[in-house]
Amino acid sequence: MRQTPLRHGTSRRRSFLGFAAGTAAALLLAACSSTPDASPSGTPDESQSGAPTSDETPAATPQTVSFLTHWGGDQLAALEATATAFHEANPDITVKIESVPFGNLLSTLRTRGASPDGPTMAGIYDLWLPELVRDGITAAAPSDVVTDIKGNYSDGAFQAVTKEGSTYGFPTEMAVYGLNYNKKLFQQAGIDAPPTTWDEVLADARAITALGNGVQGVGVITVWNNGTIHPFLSWAASNGASLLAEGSTTEPALTSPAMVQTAEFYQQLVSEGLTKADMSASNADTTGDYLQNFAAGKTGMLVMAATMQGNLIPIMGEDVFNETVSIAPIPVGPSGDRATGISYSWINIVNAKASPEKQAAAWKFLQYMNGPTSGKDGSSATGDILIGLGLIPSRLSDVKAHQTTIDGNPYRAEVAKILVDATPFPTVIGGEAASRALAEQVEAIIFGSKTGAKAMEDAQAAVTEALAQAQ
Repeated sequence: MRQTPLRHGTSRRRSFLGFAAGTAAALLLAACSSTPDASPSGTPDESQSGAPTSDETPAATPQTVSFLTHWGGDQLAALEATATAFHEANPDITVKIESVPFGNLLSTLRTRGASPDGPTMAGIYDLWLPELVRDGITAAAPSDVVTDIKGNYSDGAFQAVTKEGSTYGFPTEMAVYGLNYNKKLFQQAGIDAPPTTWDEVLADARAITALGNGVQGVGVITVWNNGTIHPFLSWAASNGASLLAEGSTTEPALTSPAMVQTAEFYQQLVSEGLTKADMSASNADTTGDYLQNFAAGKTGMLVMAATMQGNLIPIMGEDVFNETVSIAPIPVGPSGDRATGISYSWINIVNAKASPEKQAAAWKFLQYMNGPTSGKDGSSATGDILIGLGLIPSRLSDVKAHQTTIDGNPYRAEVAKILVDATPFPTVIGGEAASRALAEQVEAIIFGSKTGAKAMEDAQAAVTEALAQAQ
């Protein structure tokens, strides 16, 4: 039998920026104890109290605005249905939905978003917000939107979309990385519980790999920067390591003993054949070989965000999380004191280059899409989409509307617990370039071209340069 999981020690202050680790806990507790009003409540941000509301600058003539997303399939259809319903209630505003693969989303924003004719709205990864604000692409929210967000989201969610006193959009997706595992492979290998330490990970990975038939104990992700580094940094965070030095936004900490230890853990997985690089590739839609191998029962464990739930159901069926797949906290490393995975968020923003009339129309649509009248039974349309993806919505009324669904799904319920101890990825200027630089070095370990220590030495230099150049 497996030993009792390690108890969480007193967590050290870490240099990751973004959501506070308790955001999810506050969100869930607040949702259970109160019902946010359908109309905004709370006190507007004083720095924006003089800003016009989204209704004070009405469109004088019919307006056509666009929303750029990386979603496809059912999520895209749901967005289009929301745009249609909004237009029926607001015939002077037409909303067009545009979709591009995730790998093209930021480049599309940077090229087309700098023009008044570019996308009027977009759903963005929070890492990109500081640079988009600096470059004048993201518009500050009007005062009524600020009041709405302040009154209907947790303080952590509000702070995630607020930079230097201005608020830039609606928080939407909150996701966290955990250890996804195949219960059937565990059973076949004689494993009765998910690992809680790295030693247990190694022992379990050896037992699973020994099953043969091309099965790997631990999967990794390549050819996708975030998919490569977020799992790596989740292992690192559970080993007491962080991407940046404490209190710094420009100094990486990739050569710290705990980080090098994490890189050497990856190196050991590869050298023992417990991780197979040729099973790791992603594609432009952030699915690909790594996902297919997990769904096909060829991977025992895979650190991945809870968004994977929405990808697995179409492949493995609605009962997958009762029968085959579960998720657990990231196992604690030898230098760590708690189990914690990287978390991140997404934001709905408005293009600052658009005309005032289009901006007013865009904020009106975003308030509707993220408000409690656009979805089912008091949920927003955004909340309904996120629940369909297996995610916990940010809006408090969405959590309350979907509480039964959250509690009734064992996978999603476990994700809610893991969110409480999450470590936010740092949202700093140069974060995207730093991610690319780190991903290159982590992939060098995975493909066996560098030792863990050498990869971290090179990553320290490359990430330092990337952050410096972005300032």
